[in-house]
Amino acid sequence: MERLQKYIANTGYCSRRKAEDLIINGKVLVNGKIITELGTKVNDNDQIMICGKVLAKEDKVYYLLYKPRGVVTTTDDDKKRKTVLDLVHTNKRIYPVGRLDYDTTGLLILTNDGELTNLLIHPKNEIDKVYIAKIKGILNGREIKTLEEGVFIDNLKTAPCKIKVKKVDRKTNTSLVQVTIHEGKNHQVKNMFSAVNHEVIKLKREKIAFLDLSGLKAGEYRKLTIKEVKKLYSLNNKNA
Repeated sequence: MERLQKYIANTGYCSRRKAEDLIINGKVLVNGKIITELGTKVNDNDQIMICGKVLAKEDKVYYLLYKPRGVVTTTDDDKKRKTVLDLVHTNKRIYPVGRLDYDTTGLLILTNDGELTNLLIHPKNEIDKVYIAKIKGILNGREIKTLEEGVFIDNLKTAPCKIKVKKVDRKTNTSLVQVTIHEGKNHQVKNMFSAVNHEVIKLKREKIAFLDLSGLKAGEYRKLTIKEVKKLYSLNNKNA
């Protein structure tokens, strides 16, 4: 027996958070009955239906994509722009774990494993995401400290992070800065630098936890190994 939202996520239909929304809004039927209680337990003998579709568990797949610039991180786009799903060839229904902006490049995981998705994106698990930002201007010590302690974005303070200046170009008045965060708010890194009056010119995500972009060029992807998937799951135990 497992919770209904977890069961839905494990079928690859959507993330656990989305499944919770579907349940609360009365979109999920169990054995022909509308269920709105999140604690409901189900098993493989129960019939789960969403919008007339009967769900069935499928094999999990995991991909690591080097997202290029000019691709949207979504499953479809009403403006007909290229999405990350256009880059990964699979017959499974997958979705991106978190988001990267249209003009942001770098590491993105795509999967149909809702449980792993929830593990990686939930701030309480403190999974490191490492970015390299090219910014206008040169950070001073006070600004670095402010960023590391947290800045206010939309009246909410960001969690403590790590800032490391990698390179300074005084001729062009630009800097390369490594940022390590474990949150994933919309436009977070850009807004963090904006809070200390520095504009982000380019942004790339280089790592999620122990995973990096080794061996990949922009637009390329690979499957995660079983060992890598198990190691990602082990991060949950480490942070428990």
